[in-house]
Amino acid sequence: MKILTTEIKNNVLTSMIDLLDKNRESIIKANKKDLDLFQKEDQAMYDRLIVTDKKIDGMIQSIREVQSQEDPVNQPISTRILDNGLEITNKTAPFGTIMIIYESRPDVTIEAAVLAFKASNKILLKGGKEALHSNTILTELWHKALEENGLPTDYIQLLTMNRQETQDFLKNPVEKLDLIVPRGGERLINFVKEHANCAVLVSGRGNNFLYVDENADWEKSLKVIMNAKTDKISACNALDKILISQSINNYNQKLTELYNLLSSNGVDILVDDKVSKTLTNATLITDDSIWKEEFLAMKCCLGAVETLNEAVSKINENSGGHSATIMTSDKGSARQFMEEVDCAAVYQNASTRFTDGGQMGVGAELAISTDKLHHRGPLGLEQLVTNKYFVFGDGQIRE
Repeated sequence: MKILTTEIKNNVLTSMIDLLDKNRESIIKANKKDLDLFQKEDQAMYDRLIVTDKKIDGMIQSIREVQSQEDPVNQPISTRILDNGLEITNKTAPFGTIMIIYESRPDVTIEAAVLAFKASNKILLKGGKEALHSNTILTELWHKALEENGLPTDYIQLLTMNRQETQDFLKNPVEKLDLIVPRGGERLINFVKEHANCAVLVSGRGNNFLYVDENADWEKSLKVIMNAKTDKISACNALDKILISQSINNYNQKLTELYNLLSSNGVDILVDDKVSKTLTNATLITDDSIWKEEFLAMKCCLGAVETLNEAVSKINENSGGHSATIMTSDKGSARQFMEEVDCAAVYQNASTRFTDGGQMGVGAELAISTDKLHHRGPLGLEQLVTNKYFVFGDGQIRE
């Protein structure tokens, strides 16, 4: 695929910013069609589906951020000259064609496309049927931006396929796919992994944990817990599981205070056997598999542990590998937790809600990767390239 100049790519982004701003009413009107058809059986998905003027502002800001970032293509990684005279340069290069499969969020149609395009990739957008009208008008605006700059529209394509058609496409794509990013729940991820014939980079489930260590600042802990749990329940960086050290001062009093605070803010709480000895009226966990579940709801599990090692073990056994926090003033405990917990982002004394490209200084993100190859965490512009070796010789042969 032809590599576009940075100037041409940024000109397309300027056009798209202008088109989004001028077509706010049409975008919101299209989104209302999707909202009217949605049955609201999934509140988290419904929340992600909504497009407002503020959401459009966010889309525009995402494009501006990517536009201002350095072009990630053809950037030198390393250069060396061998004894035989060969000059070898390793540079960044586009993946080629990226397919993203996502549910509900029309803003992904903007963020995924702007990142892929600026990194000189084609992108195939497979949004959910619940966002069809929203995604259609946003893709049409992308096509106008491309056409205004003399480019073909196939750089950004919207796929409207049912489950069977998607399965058939994954097995036998009509064009070469270089990378697929499923952005959704475990069922979607497993479906893509089962049927895809190219690399799959997983944007995994959340199911994030927070551990309150015996040396935690209790007031800070309450503040962080409430933000992580209630700020945005539909986000993959929301908190689902809370572990508390049995060695913390005033353990019973603090458990009760935490339970009452969460309950009074509309959070349903399930507790383990240890916690139930203090919170005798709380709902007891009867199936341990719930520790592996991502809720995306005003719901959480509250458990007690005797040691830091027990907390780390429980998190590594059950979390989605997304984010985990330790609340502690002990630097040694924090270091051990952050080194040993197997998550893309680990925190000391901060909310898991910061696991986000914009909040982490990455800018717009394609997804939060919970894979370990080729990147973990927010997939920003710099992460949407692979590499290529350029070898310059003068007739050298291997002997």
